[in-house]
Amino acid sequence: MPTEAVDVLIVGAGISGIGAAYYLQDRSPNQSFTIIEARSGLGGTWDLFRFPGVRSDSDLHTLGYEFRPWRDAKAIAGADKILSYLKDTAHEFELDKKIRFNQKLVTADWSSAHQRWTATVEHTDTGARDTISARWIFSASGYFRYDEGFTPIFAGQERFAGPVVHPQTWPADLDYSGKRVVVIGSGATAVTLVPAMSSAAHVTMLQRTPSYILPIASEDRIALLARRLLGADRAHPIIRRKNIAVQRALWLFARHFPTQARRVIRWANVRSLPAGFPVDTHFAPPYNPWDQRLCFVPDGDFFAAIRSGKASIETDRISTFTETG
Repeated sequence: MPTEAVDVLIVGAGISGIGAAYYLQDRSPNQSFTIIEARSGLGGTWDLFRFPGVRSDSDLHTLGYEFRPWRDAKAIAGADKILSYLKDTAHEFELDKKIRFNQKLVTADWSSAHQRWTATVEHTDTGARDTISARWIFSASGYFRYDEGFTPIFAGQERFAGPVVHPQTWPADLDYSGKRVVVIGSGATAVTLVPAMSSAAHVTMLQRTPSYILPIASEDRIALLARRLLGADRAHPIIRRKNIAVQRALWLFARHFPTQARRVIRWANVRSLPAGFPVDTHFAPPYNPWDQRLCFVPDGDFFAAIRSGKASIETDRISTFTETG
């Protein structure tokens, strides 16, 4: 089969791939490009994850595109709204016409003599293969495996009689109503899952090491006011720059004054949790703020689940699974 030639091959039709395609089309309109996407739909992360409550914990005024305002009232939004935003963006700028679904990059070979890449592309639905020649390959494929999430091996796991579920491959028909659930880990996925599984009898978040967790408003009141006064298009760059400045200031404060940052986070945790809750056991990581990414929870829903008694935290290591737990 003859090799197709383009100037740029973009790998992945998620938030980064769509953004790269827009800027390439806008700033280098004479460059030809194609987007290949291994899955059957665009959106990447926001199309893949289906676990309860899946959302961004970054505000969409900055996670979203500079060239297209985020118009929803919720600055911290769920995957459904983010996916709609990405689809609408791709359609508005006719980038969806450049996407080839069910096509996965298998190999990419560089030729110094021809100054070009030769990419082997496999059709994930049929197994057929094509080759594409490109002067440039832009990888927007993310930093983790979409087909297989990391799963630790726990002693005695085979003895456990209940289901063991990975959030990356969450079954659509999973019924956890009235059951006692353990969520292993305390990163962004865990603090999203815990309050979303409200129909469970009880949810325990089991963490080996605490994480820094902070409540944040899901609606940006300043952004809503700016949009009301100026309109979405004129307000968007102001909101975006404001949020970038605030985030940078918080990061700089935490890096330069870690002890004070710890105190502020602890104060926010104490305010959000029941009286007498062992904050220093479950919310005091052995590292400084922003040594690892902070977890933000919109409207404090994670803390509300703990206050209600529907959720709890255990900080310890797993020695073994048993038949019943």
